[in-house]
Amino acid sequence: MVKEFPFKEQLIEGYHIRTFSSELTEMELKWHFDEQDRTVICEYETDWMFQMDNELPIKIKKNTPIFIPEGTYHRIIKGTGDLIVKVKKHLNSTFI
Repeated sequence: MVKEFPFKEQLIEGYHIRTFSSELTEMELKWHFDEQDRTVICEYETDWMFQMDNELPIKIKKNTPIFIPEGTYHRIIKGTGDLIVKVKKHLNSTFI
């Protein structure tokens, strides 16, 4: 079974460039967690929002990094227009 994502993605210079369409519904933007730390950056003004588990939503601000720790539930809250973000996945090191 192929997992479908609510974004289109390109890999450019080590960043995952993700585009969330203004055509998405709120139901498509689900709570989820990732298996790696990551940092998300939006390079323009937007009214979309970001929310981590047990926290209030925050406005996604231009050029302000959002760090998402591995295993932390989070979601995007739809605004107007498309949302385009750069995602940097961090290699997590687990020592045995």
